[in-house]
Amino acid sequence: MKYLIAGLGNIGPEYKNTRHNIGFQILDALAEASNISFNDNRYGFVAEYKFKGRTFILLKPTTYMNLSGRAVNYWLQKEKIDIKNMLVLVDDLALPFGTLRVRAKGGAGGHNGLENINQVLGRNDYARLRFGIGDDFHKGHQVNYVLGEWSKEEQKELPFKIDDSIEIIKSFGTLGVERTMNFHNKR
Repeated sequence: MKYLIAGLGNIGPEYKNTRHNIGFQILDALAEASNISFNDNRYGFVAEYKFKGRTFILLKPTTYMNLSGRAVNYWLQKEKIDIKNMLVLVDDLALPFGTLRVRAKGGAGGHNGLENINQVLGRNDYARLRFGIGDDFHKGHQVNYVLGEWSKEEQKELPFKIDDSIEIIKSFGTLGVERTMNFHNKR
């Protein structure tokens, strides 16, 4: 069984430790823990992770957040992966920091990366892991907050939440989206 795990973010050192790049951060942590590395491929940095007989194609799109759909669609087609075996990792302003929510499908919720994926694929019935980044910003400063770096308090908790996210990826591939939602969304 093959799975596409697309961690959304923006390329470039100026975005590396920003809230908007949590998808990249989760996949980087998984790769580091598994002693695998990403290769620069078409539309993204790609690594192959094996776990319990499953193959996970880890994708960090290089198309920038607002054009993530191009990379996701390309790798779904190239690897012949069914959309039901895709999990997209994104930041979410509507959830308190560190809250993790798995959804089997849904709207973009104002997230430009999800919006573009929905538009390119022409559907929204794919799983996503929403990583809560909170909404601790003044009116009109949303972009600065999302593209800002984690606070010192958040940085202390971040490794634990990233580890939980990696467990969700493994659960998605071995147990399926419904059982993953039932177990992890209640935590």
